[in-house]
Amino acid sequence: MSGGKFDARLDTVPQTPGVYLMKDASGVVIYVGKAKKLRNRLKSYFASGSIASPKVAAMVSHVADFEYTVVGSEPEALLLENNLIKRYQPHYNILLRDDKGYPYICITLNEEYPRVFKAFRPDPAARKAGARYYGPYMNSDCNEVLKAISDIFPLKRCKKVFPRDIGKERPCLNYHIGKCMAPCLGTVISEEYRKMTEQIVLFFEGKYDGIEKDITSQMEKASEALEFERAGALRDRMIALKNISRNQRVFLSVERDVDAIGLYSDAGETCVRKLELREGRIVGSSTYFFSGDENEQSGILENFLTQYYEQAPFVPPLILIPYAPEEADLASTESFLSEKAGRKVRLHVAERGELTELSNLAQLNAREMMVRRILRGGNAGADPSAPLRYLEQIMEVPEGTFSRVESFDISNLGNDDICSGMVVFKDGRPDRQSYRLFKMKRVTEQDDYASMRETLERRFSHSGNDGFTWPDLILADGGIGQLNAIASVVREIPGTEKIKLAGMVKNDRHKTSGIVFEDGHEIRLEGRELSDGEVGLLRFLTTVQNEVHRFAISYQRKLSGKRNMKYKLEGIPGIGPAKRKLLLESFGTIKAVSEASVENLAAVKGISEKDAEAIYGFFHEGE
Repeated sequence: MSGGKFDARLDTVPQTPGVYLMKDASGVVIYVGKAKKLRNRLKSYFASGSIASPKVAAMVSHVADFEYTVVGSEPEALLLENNLIKRYQPHYNILLRDDKGYPYICITLNEEYPRVFKAFRPDPAARKAGARYYGPYMNSDCNEVLKAISDIFPLKRCKKVFPRDIGKERPCLNYHIGKCMAPCLGTVISEEYRKMTEQIVLFFEGKYDGIEKDITSQMEKASEALEFERAGALRDRMIALKNISRNQRVFLSVERDVDAIGLYSDAGETCVRKLELREGRIVGSSTYFFSGDENEQSGILENFLTQYYEQAPFVPPLILIPYAPEEADLASTESFLSEKAGRKVRLHVAERGELTELSNLAQLNAREMMVRRILRGGNAGADPSAPLRYLEQIMEVPEGTFSRVESFDISNLGNDDICSGMVVFKDGRPDRQSYRLFKMKRVTEQDDYASMRETLERRFSHSGNDGFTWPDLILADGGIGQLNAIASVVREIPGTEKIKLAGMVKNDRHKTSGIVFEDGHEIRLEGRELSDGEVGLLRFLTTVQNEVHRFAISYQRKLSGKRNMKYKLEGIPGIGPAKRKLLLESFGTIKAVSEASVENLAAVKGISEKDAEAIYGFFHEGE
């Protein structure tokens, strides 16, 4: 669609706040947006030159019509935009979608006898009726939370349905060991059971004091009534609660409720990680993934804030964000969140103190979650071999050709600790048992090409007979230069004709951006809208490239650490190998040795007073 078709109509659009809907030729809404000035925003799509964003350009190319709604203020526009996005689920909007690989914990406060269980997707009807959903969690984290709840609260664990099954059977063992209130007996009224489940809500909000006081009160009453078994069960629950409280990260001076949002982009996706600080403790986290890279983080952040907190069980008064989005009006978003919370909510970019530490922790968590997602190949239900099938189509080889994929990376510290790592992926998944490390034997100076040649020659000196099955595909960690370097070695080796080679290209931000083949043909996987196959391929290449780099540099750091440790201790006059061994066995680390007093050093069997003074003087010379 050309912009000229809309010129006359754009002149009639008012310069007021509002919401607009873009429609394709079939009348389907493909995008919903808001603007402070509707006419200016629409002209930016249809009456200007080239559009910088590939995603926006793709959307505009499908627009056949549009409509708009004028509102009275920017907060109204934000609210209407959010409602219309939920109604139409437009293809080109950034949508908050649940990842089935990350479960929630549901508390059915909408039921007479509430249940607590793992749920893989929130039920909108149950949520509207009053059910609470917390998460999504990593699966292992979810299980840990459920175990903690089980240790602290006497919830029913059976499949009985109440009040239907009250009085039908005798209570199970959990009742007799104080692990269940046993509503099945009919002696526990629903109000009492609900009070206990409401305490679980406080548990998720990190408000442990009220729970602790209640357990203490019950324990005292049980002791006074000589119910020592019940008192013992309550004591165990108190210990479990205190253990959880003690093990949580504490921000001592931040004794208020705060959420911290972290963002990290890679492989065409952005991870949003939310940490929940309640009364000074990190008590929970949520993880979401959006389609879009660094260039779309501003919109992703704004959409997350509006879409997530509209359904959230609690909106804290302070939300830390990594930066103020350039295009987002924070005042409008704050107004929207304040209306939802029923009190003032502030968005804040932390610049100092423990709030900055909390914000940085959220950023680190977002990166870690993205690395994990890329390594497992995307959603939990994704086929890990799908990128290989797509790559077979591109390289025009029979389906099923690619099973074993190898990649190599060189790491060094100048002319020291020159080494390389080889990672192996089988059918799209990392096969860590097949990983190999190489410490250079012939190469003594920094020369990546020479190091790669030695690595490949040593690798291909092995075959399936000694556990080194040859690969179907080698992915070079780099562009055409690195690919040619690998090809110059591999193609000299008899029997490697069937092995395919390709290079993983990085952009100027050192992130995977494409793939290049031996004939020089390159496919860029950024700067445009990608097909599903291309998205999967980009994620797989990113996984391989990150993994081989991590594996090689970890080995180099290990070698460097050993060399530095050996160098430090060998520099102490009169301290030979036997005494160095005694010192490390006694203190554990070089750092501990360096911080030890003369008395503590001399207390080591085999270390004399003179030795101790020499060791102390070596580490404290000039003090």
